[in-house]
Amino acid sequence: MNSSDGGLLSLVWPGTGMDTLLTDDAWVGAMLAVEVALARAQADLGVIPASAVGPITEAVRSARIDAGDLALRARGSANPVVELVRELTAAVREVDPAAAEYVHRGSTSQDILDSGAMLLANRALLATDADLTRVAAALAALADEHRHTPMAARTLTQHAVPTTFGLKAAGWLTLVLDASDRVRQVRSSLPVQLGGAAGTLAAYVEYARAAGVEPAGHAAALTTRVAAELDLRAPAAPWHTQRTPLADLGWVVVVVTGALGKLAADVLGATRTEVGEVAEPAGEGSGVSSAMPQKRNPVLATLLMSAARQAPGYAAMLGQAMVAEDERSPGGWQSEWQPLREGLRLAGGAARTAAELVEGLRVFPDRLRDNLAAGGGTIVAERLNVVLAPVLGKAAAKSLLASIAHRAAAGEGSFDELLLATPDLKDAFGDGLPELLDPVNYLGAADELVEQVLARWKSR
Repeated sequence: MNSSDGGLLSLVWPGTGMDTLLTDDAWVGAMLAVEVALARAQADLGVIPASAVGPITEAVRSARIDAGDLALRARGSANPVVELVRELTAAVREVDPAAAEYVHRGSTSQDILDSGAMLLANRALLATDADLTRVAAALAALADEHRHTPMAARTLTQHAVPTTFGLKAAGWLTLVLDASDRVRQVRSSLPVQLGGAAGTLAAYVEYARAAGVEPAGHAAALTTRVAAELDLRAPAAPWHTQRTPLADLGWVVVVVTGALGKLAADVLGATRTEVGEVAEPAGEGSGVSSAMPQKRNPVLATLLMSAARQAPGYAAMLGQAMVAEDERSPGGWQSEWQPLREGLRLAGGAARTAAELVEGLRVFPDRLRDNLAAGGGTIVAERLNVVLAPVLGKAAAKSLLASIAHRAAAGEGSFDELLLATPDLKDAFGDGLPELLDPVNYLGAADELVEQVLARWKSR
């Protein structure tokens, strides 16, 4: 039986694009792309013959590298680049023996792997942001459609005051826009890595000198050209053990999965049988239980919650990369690769899953109203306290309303009936009690807040 990492135990990302963007083969392809970019840049600068670029590029296109076999052989050097360069050089030699001399010219393993990692991160974050854009559009539609749909806001799991489903959706939208902003910021700052053996670019410069190229300024020129080839940023200096880019990537993964995890937490609560305010999109085979035929589980929100719970662990591993020894960290560098891949997979998979969830989310306004009314008017107790404060004093009014609410909960009568039966309150409210008890009349600035969030979304 063939085995592969197809995501059997990490169901957030299979089928979302992350299963192809970040495979072992994709990592091999990214590292080979860096080798081609290096050859092109060096040829442009006169360090290697222009005639070498074609054979190197052709060898990369035709190379059939077995990633599993490469992994086994890579144990001998604790990184996959050494064996990869050996295979690439052999492949170039078959195309043009002279060109093989110019493969990996002056480079080091960390340059190739780090640059390849940033290239893949760039691609993964681009796909993630595209799906976050879908999520944002769907949430904006929900916020606008339900800006006047009342529901119960809950604090510490209990009814608090009235709100609208539109404002809840606008809150989710705010988080998604925040996440997208950070994805774009991190994408724009992903750096190429070009430092040579210990961050001085000495071999790159020496090969330039040997080719008759002015060595002064060559390091910066080469870095800039390789960065342009890969659509990455040219840093001021190599970052072999200055691992801010890894910490940034870890944090953006947490922000994306956390934002979508908050959305998922709310959906999970609202889909409870006894709550029934929303439902996930229905699809054949979606939400089924292996034991209970009546079940339709909120599986999309479950996957989002899974991603949000896993991501901080990977981010913590990437954060530890900041404490790197000397000019290359033994074990620290190697410990980054898998957490980076898994974090990017989770963020990208969560974004695609959230798009599927939100675009098909069903909202039940009647159920929202029923739940809102379940407290018999207690949900507007804050408003009543504001009205009564000038008459009874703020503390006394709060104490009296709390006592009435507790009596209603004990079954002595409905909240509004007990209010009217209280002598001190009957005169204070007069005929205005029905208006005061209507939750729709106590929504504060909900509509204005929705409009402000929608304006932010539209501005993007």
